[in-house]
Amino acid sequence: MTFANPLPAWALLLVVVAAALVAWAAYRRVALAAPQRRTLSLLRFITLLWLVVCLMRPVARVSEDTRDAIVPVLVDASRSMGLADADGRRRIDEARLLLDTHLLPALAPRFQVELLRFGDTLSAVEPATLAATDRRTALGAALQAVRDRFRGRTVAGVVLVSDGGDNGDVDAAAAASAGAPVYAIGIGPRTSPRDREVTSVTAAESVLSDAVVDVAVSAVSHGYGRSPVELRLLENGRAIDVRRVTPAADGVPVSATFRVSPNRDVPTVYTVEVPPAADEIVAENNARSALVPAAARARRVLFVEGAPGFEHSFLKRAWAGDRGLEVDSVIRKGRDDSGADTYYVQAARSRADALTRGFPSSRPALFAYDVIVLANVEPGMLTTDQLELARAFVAERGGGLLLLGARAFQRQGFRNTALEDAVPLELSDRGGSVVQAVASPGMNRVALTRAGEDHPVMQLAAAPEDNAKRWSSVPPLAAVSPLGAPRRGASVLAVTGGPGGAPRPLVAVQRFGDGRSMVFTGEAFWRWRMMLPAADQSYDRFWRQAVRWLGQPAPDVVSLQAPVAAAPGDVPVIVDARDAAYAPARDANVDVRVTASGGRTDTVRAQPDASRPGRYRAVLHAPDAGVYRVAAEASVGSSTIGSATGAVLVGGVDPEMTDPRLNEDALLRVTRASGGQIISAGDDATLVDRLRAGTPMAALAVRRDLWHTGWSFAVIAALLAAEWLLRRRWGLR
Repeated sequence: MTFANPLPAWALLLVVVAAALVAWAAYRRVALAAPQRRTLSLLRFITLLWLVVCLMRPVARVSEDTRDAIVPVLVDASRSMGLADADGRRRIDEARLLLDTHLLPALAPRFQVELLRFGDTLSAVEPATLAATDRRTALGAALQAVRDRFRGRTVAGVVLVSDGGDNGDVDAAAAASAGAPVYAIGIGPRTSPRDREVTSVTAAESVLSDAVVDVAVSAVSHGYGRSPVELRLLENGRAIDVRRVTPAADGVPVSATFRVSPNRDVPTVYTVEVPPAADEIVAENNARSALVPAAARARRVLFVEGAPGFEHSFLKRAWAGDRGLEVDSVIRKGRDDSGADTYYVQAARSRADALTRGFPSSRPALFAYDVIVLANVEPGMLTTDQLELARAFVAERGGGLLLLGARAFQRQGFRNTALEDAVPLELSDRGGSVVQAVASPGMNRVALTRAGEDHPVMQLAAAPEDNAKRWSSVPPLAAVSPLGAPRRGASVLAVTGGPGGAPRPLVAVQRFGDGRSMVFTGEAFWRWRMMLPAADQSYDRFWRQAVRWLGQPAPDVVSLQAPVAAAPGDVPVIVDARDAAYAPARDANVDVRVTASGGRTDTVRAQPDASRPGRYRAVLHAPDAGVYRVAAEASVGSSTIGSATGAVLVGGVDPEMTDPRLNEDALLRVTRASGGQIISAGDDATLVDRLRAGTPMAALAVRRDLWHTGWSFAVIAALLAAEWLLRRRWGLR
């Protein structure tokens, strides 16, 4: 019992003393015997105390029955629940049987049970109408919806019946942690059934000048021992290759890499499939697809050379033979009569004016390029502002920077300039600038490092052994600039032999801010073209790959991010819009147009992302499988900023059918995050006990006002009546 209007202890003591004095004073002078006066004073004192207690409003909280508590029962209705397990019974049928024979009979007499199905969305359902038809399992979104649905009401706990699949966008554990305890009952086998699955297909980014792309495949076989797994590669539905890979043991993943040459003018779909066996539990996970998008626009390269040299012509010819590159060149010729540098410019007309004085001096002019190549450019050729601009080009614009030529590394090179930490190697301050080649074997010859063996820039042949052989056959360089060790995070891809056989870095790369940088320390590398057979393309291939790799992360003014593969349904798209100086366009209007393979077109207005200026988000509806073409256009007022295009493969993978086992780990994460636990199917007693123990009784309790009853009035009336009757009997009025 508590009081709605409690008094402090000292005040209560004063009230009691005052009541006693009032009762004593009322009968102090009455002509009665002492025992009679004491009796009447005591009745008056008790009456006054009872009135004080009533004015303090005593209340009590009485707990109601747990039947007022709600227990939502969530049943997974996604397609994976339609799988038939080893006993031949479908999982959704197993869940329905569990509801009818265990869960509902055990819970309904004790709680308010709400039966809900979830998959794409959350909705109420009757057990007889449960069907496994939804395309995905959005468990996190379902738990959020349950919390919103029963907000403000008492929820004893959430019962989850599922095979543990979760391919939604919301973190299920995080969603569970904010709600009532979740008690999960798993449906499906814990051990792997007989099944073969293609677990991943990825297409690497292409930096090869002949548009060769590596398609990496992983697959796993359960229940078939070490029987070879046959991997079939299809290009737009046409079989082009097959591999047979033997796993090390049953259940051990296998992998393979296919090298393909897609048509870069259009998106190409590559599918890897494993022929299904007659006794497999599910055949839908035997194939997986990946999309190789059409080639992006040509990468724009600014080639700045400090002085005319042999290398200029060789590099220009190598890059000119790659239609994916667009090269503007600036060569410092000498000085005019006033002592100012003069330049020979070869560039597109729209960009030539900004190059008449050499290196660009404004962000819009420089940021129009994707890659900067500084060949034999000593730091003094660039102003401090231009050096800062070049640094911002890599770090902020996301462009690529290539440094080469001995003059760039003479004396201190770019040491103590804004570009110093953009160089992947520490800049040495030793006096000697180059090491002359000698006739001794290995001197200035090229050898790949372990990092270089796998790096796309260094691939001259498809097979690793052929690639190493090609590099060992290139002629030695005339000289190598001795620089320091690689910076933290940088990778040395190739080295050369120095004096005494000590290796010296030749090719090093690193990520710098949003972009990439590369340094090449060799001299007279034109030898790789002139001293090899005319048919050998090692020189051209290397330099094309280097520039393509450097320019790949550089975004356009308007860039589009869309998943290359998605399940049918809603597809999220991100558009980044910038102005010519690559500052975020905060007030742009961004329209996203999606075209289905059948030709149907929809346009959606993207909405600003409040957390990141210049970023806009849209959700596209793609209900059917196929390749969807996406185009985004951004404008400010009546002026168009730019546009971007991309493609999305819908239905290239069926996330519902990946790994058909019971995903008990996912259920465990959800239950632990919420304070619940996993319950064995049929263990009704444990489930009921946990729900009862978890029911917040304080929320179910009802407040009762003890003073506001007939009994409190009856007590007062009885006390006053007793006092009046005694007074009358003893002769008082």
